[in-house]
Amino acid sequence: MIHVLQALPHQNPQSQTMEARRLTAIAWLLSLLSLFAAGCYAIESPQYTIIHTESDFEVRLYGNSTWMSAQASDLSFERATFNGYQRLFEYTQGANLNCSRLAMTLPVSTSIVPGAGPLHSSAYVVRFYLPTKFQSTPPTPLPELKLEPYNWSSHYVAVRKFPGFALDDIVVKEAEKLALSLTRSAWVNATSKSDYAYSIAQYSTPFQIIGRVNEVWVDVEAAGVNDHKSGDVASS
Repeated sequence: MIHVLQALPHQNPQSQTMEARRLTAIAWLLSLLSLFAAGCYAIESPQYTIIHTESDFEVRLYGNSTWMSAQASDLSFERATFNGYQRLFEYTQGANLNCSRLAMTLPVSTSIVPGAGPLHSSAYVVRFYLPTKFQSTPPTPLPELKLEPYNWSSHYVAVRKFPGFALDDIVVKEAEKLALSLTRSAWVNATSKSDYAYSIAQYSTPFQIIGRVNEVWVDVEAAGVNDHKSGDVASS
């Protein structure tokens, strides 16, 4: 059974440092948006194979991959994702011991660990998929960013797509829909005992209004995959 935590409202004052980071991110995203419009920016994503397809979800097999991760605790998924991504963005712009600049990749993944903090707040892990060039040797992040490389071993995930913006109330509802779909399918007993209730993968910039793509990811067991495998379809 997948545990879903409803985010609670909570307000924190924004420091000047956070505001500076926000403005930097906005400037970068505007530049990125112009590259998208020009059609001259290729973005890497982790490779996967589609193992099984249902009407409202699919099961994928992801290979081994390396991500850079940022832990964040908050009552809000949105704020935690913003906080973690700002640190990851600084890392990609050269805030590492090599002063290396990393190309942007998709998706930005936020994994949720429910009930890990005070007032039943959640712990979150925001992840940036490292470009192929840095998969085997990630640049070491500056200590103040509090980032860690994460080796995501080969794993199976049930995936539900949803449009629009990944807002606090929406991600909870979409996760609940995937949980319900799994309980009504042959995958009811295949949910993995993961440290994370679920993950949200975001593929669109904040400035994209139409055609936004998001996904809910829930780990499933390999045994369940083998029992219900319906044919391999390569994808990326």
